[in-house]
Amino acid sequence: MALAGHIGDPATARSGLADPAPTVRATALGALERLDTLADDDLSTALTDADPSVRCRAAELAARYPQVALLAILEDPDPSVAEMAAWAMGERGEAAAVDRLARMASGGAAHADPLCREAAVAALGAIGDPGGLAAVLGALDDKPAVRRRAAVALAAFEGPDVEAALHRCLDDRDWQVRQVAEDLLDVG
Repeated sequence: MALAGHIGDPATARSGLADPAPTVRATALGALERLDTLADDDLSTALTDADPSVRCRAAELAARYPQVALLAILEDPDPSVAEMAAWAMGERGEAAAVDRLARMASGGAAHADPLCREAAVAALGAIGDPGGLAAVLGALDDKPAVRRRAAVALAAFEGPDVEAALHRCLDDRDWQVRQVAEDLLDVG
């Protein structure tokens, strides 16, 4: 199936979308993308696939397809799919997703999974909408990886709350959080 995307065979690649094997369906999406024949409808359908690996691949590819709706998939029952949807929304700069991403970053969405929280915080930083600032600030009290993402995400925001949070990060027990704060405050 992957070969079809490299040799210019869109018919074979498209036939893989209906294959019983999830790995073939996910690979077919990538082959169609490589051939520049992947349609919004292909992704929308794949986002409802029974297999999470297909939904995850579709969410990843949807980062380049802004017409494909991703909000609902933030609450996918599989954390890897929800994480990828958050990443894709950040890549797209999808301001309409800020409230849902903020809930996910706070652990209040369908997933309390740390990777989902981390991806949501990163997406909020990528989007840079002021509506996401409270969630980013709240993430500074999370696990180290989430705190690191939150410190980096603060670069997208400004104001006294951001400045104060960065100064607090200078005393974080994680050296990477401290380093990010030093870099952003230019106090190294």
